[in-house]
Amino acid sequence: MTDDHGARHQIARSARTDNPNAQIATKLRALYLSVQEEAIPDRFLDLLEKLDAVERQSMPDIAE
Repeated sequence: MTDDHGARHQIARSARTDNPNAQIATKLRALYLSVQEEAIPDRFLDLLEKLDAVERQSMPDIAE
């Protein structure tokens, strides 16, 4: 696990509490960092594999 907690804490400290835009930016950065850490669900990976297989089958063979 990476030490992104420290990065989030630093971002939160850098925002000025009297500036609403800075608060929004800080929260958006923290949200973005947390989403980056999430794993892709297996069902999405399976779906992507199925879509790739269908696409490969529908393309004509160029190596003939």
